[in-house]
Amino acid sequence: MKNYDLIVVGAGVVGLAHAYTAAVRGKSVLVIERDGACLGASIRNFGFVTITGQRAGDHWQRALRSRAIWAEVAPKAGIDVIHSGLWMTARRPAAAAVLEAFMLTDMAEHCALLTPAQAAERHPALRTEGLQSVLYSPHELRVESRTAIPLLAQWLQQGLGVDFRFSETVTEVATPRVTTSRGQYHAERVVVCNNADPGGLFASEWADNQVQLCQLQMLRVKPQAGFALKGSVMGDLSLIRYEGYSALPEAAALRAELERDEAESLAHGIHLIAVQSADGSLVVGDSHHYGSAPQPFASERVNQLMLRHLNEAVHIENAQVVERWTGIYPSSAQQPCFVKAPDDATRVVAVTSGSGASTAFGLAEEVWKAW
Repeated sequence: MKNYDLIVVGAGVVGLAHAYTAAVRGKSVLVIERDGACLGASIRNFGFVTITGQRAGDHWQRALRSRAIWAEVAPKAGIDVIHSGLWMTARRPAAAAVLEAFMLTDMAEHCALLTPAQAAERHPALRTEGLQSVLYSPHELRVESRTAIPLLAQWLQQGLGVDFRFSETVTEVATPRVTTSRGQYHAERVVVCNNADPGGLFASEWADNQVQLCQLQMLRVKPQAGFALKGSVMGDLSLIRYEGYSALPEAAALRAELERDEAESLAHGIHLIAVQSADGSLVVGDSHHYGSAPQPFASERVNQLMLRHLNEAVHIENAQVVERWTGIYPSSAQQPCFVKAPDDATRVVAVTSGSGASTAFGLAEEVWKAW
């Protein structure tokens, strides 16, 4: 039986980031995934590598580092960067005040605060009438997550020699031994990235640290011919969700105004993100519902609220919804990332802020360097 330097449990973006981090350092790596392919949160999101608006400090730095690794890895793995940049629209004066405050932080480096007229000239698809201002960030990247994750796994296998075992459930981790539904494997180290399965491996760690599950709803929308986004689009509701903005004192007034004007959207945890795919369709979302066992039923009312925010943000006509889906990821109000050490050779890791695509590579480097 081959003895590996590292076994990774879970082939989502967090697991693959750990596999990459070890493999580029010359380590032998095995990834074990219970499904026949990656089907979880990592392919059900925007593929949006978000930097601007991440929590100030370590998490923002993590996102910057992850963005650099994505830019390096994507061409090697045959992953297309569909578009780059972020357009954060401020419709309310209180939202504009948050953006003005953000521009005074270190995180605003290379960003620009535009007037509505400037934004309209640079990005005609934006609905700029009634806007106060628009923040443009050049930092963000967007990949098609449902194809990028399989391509990343394929490149890790073919290019870096990472071994994979799909359709195999890990039933016990007792490093250096890992027991699965098909046999046993050995490794000097094990990292568990199984998306906080509440009844699975290290369930007590998730419970003790108040990690719960978050369900989101998302849509794929077909716009009119010729419609083009020049980057990802977000709006006022995002400014009280992303901690890089919401932690600013100026966000309190915006939150109070949104609680009055958008109570239903806030009750469903909705904030607008719209990105475009290579075929011209838009991925639109999202909502957030929390609990230990989110129900697998999507609400059409939530979908309609998200479409309303889309129509308020961009010039879209007769949009046709062509796909609807839900996703689940681990969430914690206490911390954006979860790293626990049951013993010296084992780590349990999750991104608990819905920013796995944005921060997983940077987090994996931190875990490896600290080990």
